[in-house]
Amino acid sequence: MESTEIRDTTLAVFIDFENLAQGFPRNKNFDMNIVLERLVEKGKVVVKKAYADWSRFNKYKHELHELAIELIEIPKRSQTGKNSADIRLCVDAMDLCYQKIHVSTFVIVSGDSDFSPLVSKLKENGKMVIGLGMKASTSDLLRDNCDEFVYYEDLERSIGTPPNLPKGISKEKRQAFDLLLQSVSALMRENKEIIYSSMVKDTMKRKKPSFDESYCGYRSFSDLLLDAEKKGLLSLRTDARSGTYTVAGFGS
Repeated sequence: MESTEIRDTTLAVFIDFENLAQGFPRNKNFDMNIVLERLVEKGKVVVKKAYADWSRFNKYKHELHELAIELIEIPKRSQTGKNSADIRLCVDAMDLCYQKIHVSTFVIVSGDSDFSPLVSKLKENGKMVIGLGMKASTSDLLRDNCDEFVYYEDLERSIGTPPNLPKGISKEKRQAFDLLLQSVSALMRENKEIIYSSMVKDTMKRKKPSFDESYCGYRSFSDLLLDAEKKGLLSLRTDARSGTYTVAGFGS
């Protein structure tokens, strides 16, 4: 019951790759994987579309395909006279807004101020809008109109300092503990007032769908949490109302 908020959050991601390219630092590649890693912390990503003249961005196509992102081919600007990526993205976003009521959150990956009317219309229809862009190419108008805005350069910023994993544990348990600490960090970053154990497991499953605590020798997820507390990784409490474990913070 306590993790309903997490389970009900579904996201649609629309990427204006043409705009992102303007803000790419020289000699540094854009990593879409860390963008999606942050977004799955917020909920289940059900739509992923990227818009560009892909003949200009061939080196990114394989990575985006591997991440199951639908690549929408946009004609060159010289052929259309307008930024067709902007227009197509807006049309697709509004179509999804009206057709798929269960999609609660729209993510606009761009810094272009031209998307401000789209953001306003999505919010008017009861959708939460998250913006994500590069600091060098993001409009203040777009940033301030979103419910939340994330700068790409800040994606690796951590909240708190997770403890170091103990030595002498198996590879499987080390991977499970690492994923556990990443997920707790994510929920802290989202400012969750109470971090229920079910919320932690939901986040772990979204980050790594193949996760199963039984593969690490635990009979239940609670056993994994208790072992993490025993090893000084987490501090647990018991919720008085539900009787389930909650995570109070990192351990020693």
